Amino acid sequence: MKPTRLSTLFSIAVVTAVAGFAFDAVLASRQSPTLLLAVPLGITLAFIGVAVVLMARPVRRHARDGAGRQRPVDPLYATRVVVLAKASSICGALFGGFAIGLVVYLLTRSVTPSLGSTLPNVVAVGGGVVLTVCALVAERMCIAPPGDDDEPGDPRTGTTAN
Repeated sequence: MKPTRLSTLFSIAVVTAVAGFAFDAVLASRQSPTLLLAVPLGITLAFIGVAVVLMARPVRRHARDGAGRQRPVDPLYATRVVVLAKASSICGALFGGFAIGLVVYLLTRSVTPSLGSTLPNVVAVGGGVVLTVCALVAERMCIAPPGDDDEPGDPRTGTTAN
């Protein structure tokens, strides 16, 4: 599995930011109240990010000092953590980007919005950023260093002999 590229996450954030801005613009054009995200959403996103990093710690510990361990790391657990980290980074970019679009729409209006209407969306942006960063860190923590059995020309590593 290839590591998550920052350009992919940036693209997702930009597309969802445009979608959030457009969604609020459509709501305002229909004279409906604009979307207001809840503060617990941003806090929950941040806690999920911290939980993903905590789940990656045992994998990192085993990968770093694997020679001194009695038991090897469970490959299914490591795979699950990597997949969860990859999915979390994408979800963080989705939520954060959408919330950025909502905040930009509120701040570009002719009337300055109250703090009560912008703060929950800003907290959601922060939660999305924390989730994305924590997920990228957790994904990097699960990268195993090459072992002694990984020689050049080994088909498992994809390298060729010189």
